[in-house]
Amino acid sequence: MSYDRALGLLETRGLVAAIEGADAMVKAANVRLIGKEYSGGGLVIIKIVGETGAVKSALAAGASAAERVGELLSTHIIPRPDSSVEDFLIYGGEEKTAPIDVQDDEQLDKLTVSELRKYVRQIDTGLSGREISAATKESLLEIIRKKR
Repeated sequence: MSYDRALGLLETRGLVAAIEGADAMVKAANVRLIGKEYSGGGLVIIKIVGETGAVKSALAAGASAAERVGELLSTHIIPRPDSSVEDFLIYGGEEKTAPIDVQDDEQLDKLTVSELRKYVRQIDTGLSGREISAATKESLLEIIRKKR
């Protein structure tokens, strides 16, 4: 996120209050919805980003709207969050990893089955995800060697 960016969170009990709050937030200020999360027990978290001032005013409007139709549990703003926080929220908690680069067969043989599956997904093999997931280490090695 850039220097003057902020992350805003609005937590409600119930979807109707969350939708009402989200609608009010995007109408009140120049913010962007980046996601929603269901935490169980009817808890819904709406996530927004924008400039710090815009996020503050959007959260105030969203909180007011959510309280009118349901139960508002909390709001929170994180000014200037670290870029890894935004990556975590956008990519759903999955780590972004660099592509696997294999130079020779010796290096290829040292890869785990999980790494081999990731490598096969990187290269165009025509196999479906299920076929790759079901493949053994030997068959994955064979597929990679044929593709080279």
